[in-house]
Amino acid sequence: NMAQILLDAPMEQDVESPVTIRQPKLPKQAREDLPKQLVDKEKSKRKIQRYVRKDGKCNVHHGNVRETYRYLTDIFTTLVDLKWRFNLFIFVLVYTVTWLFFGFMWWLIAYIRGDLDHIGDNQWTPCVNNLNGFVSAFLFSIETETTIGYGYRVITDKCPEGIVLLLVQSVLGSIVNAFMVGCMFVKISQPKKRAETLVFSTNAVISMRDGRLCLMFRVGDLRNSHIVEASIRAKLIKSKQTKEGEFIPLNQTDMNVGYDTGDDRLFLVSPLIICHEINQHSPFWEISKAQLSKEELEIVVILEGMVEATGMTCQARSSYVASEIKWGYRFTPVLTLEDGFYEVDYNSFHEIYETNTPSCSARELAEMAARSRLPLTWSVASKLSQQGVLDAEEQQEKSVPYGEEQAERNGDIANMESESKV
Repeated sequence: NMAQILLDAPMEQDVESPVTIRQPKLPKQAREDLPKQLVDKEKSKRKIQRYVRKDGKCNVHHGNVRETYRYLTDIFTTLVDLKWRFNLFIFVLVYTVTWLFFGFMWWLIAYIRGDLDHIGDNQWTPCVNNLNGFVSAFLFSIETETTIGYGYRVITDKCPEGIVLLLVQSVLGSIVNAFMVGCMFVKISQPKKRAETLVFSTNAVISMRDGRLCLMFRVGDLRNSHIVEASIRAKLIKSKQTKEGEFIPLNQTDMNVGYDTGDDRLFLVSPLIICHEINQHSPFWEISKAQLSKEELEIVVILEGMVEATGMTCQARSSYVASEIKWGYRFTPVLTLEDGFYEVDYNSFHEIYETNTPSCSARELAEMAARSRLPLTWSVASKLSQQGVLDAEEQQEKSVPYGEEQAERNGDIANMESESKV
């Protein structure tokens, strides 16, 4: 009995082990041996990794960049791309270092000339009047570079080296001002904040439109100033494997949203629904409703245009993963006609409602439509062929008695002629 208990114990443990095992702690080979249901459950619990976040920021980090000197070759763009706290720190640091450097140079000239040893001597002509130490030299440097000119400390004409330093500081100060002020101006006037008022619908939908299966999403502009030359693009981000076995991670495939018809160029005054027809050229041609929930894909949508106020190019981005693509839904209308104007209700901008939509793929839908048309064609052809056979038979039946009757008449005539000769 004891041996039987010992033999039964491992069997019970093996039966219960798939339930008590926590998959993330297992090695990869052990995870592959688990039942398929547990693997599917783990996939459903796995956090979706986006390529582009909903706010438009790309979820890509560049690592192991060895050629960092390339960032310094384009220092202006590097400063503009920095965060505000680093940008302001560099702005203050550059001006402070410049003032301190030229303040030290003014103090050094005064020290070498001996102006600091003749403070208060009216018979001595210093390089800079009323410069009695490093602090006063630093203040004179600030006045010179910022062209304040309080009038208390002034350079004299008996100091040629001071005149040269004044010219150098004036030129370099103008360059620093142009560089830093230009950097701050570009940083402030960047159209990234304009993209905050360009909104995309939370979900994309798939439903029938004009008898065809379409994928749709909605875009809108919250400002009264419009986006000029607005255009929309969409890309499918999905890993693929070629016929030769090459694995391409995050492969990008263009999705036609009206490029050939011009529908991708938008007049974005009110919210618009962007439509992608799922045809044989679409990457969704063979994807059904059941298969869509299992796909690991992402649709990246890009809206570009020029800001009407500044003329700068603006780009707004968003993305939709498979769980955010709702099959069998449509968008709720948001545009209503009021007394003398049209009103947009942005409370309903993201709302969708369910509609009757086939759950099969667009390819299967096209094949079913083709099969439904074939019996009609066959019946018409068979009817025509049957009618042709009947007509031929009737004509043959009519022609046979006529021939026999003609032969009989010819025989009668021949007999009458032979009798008359006799």
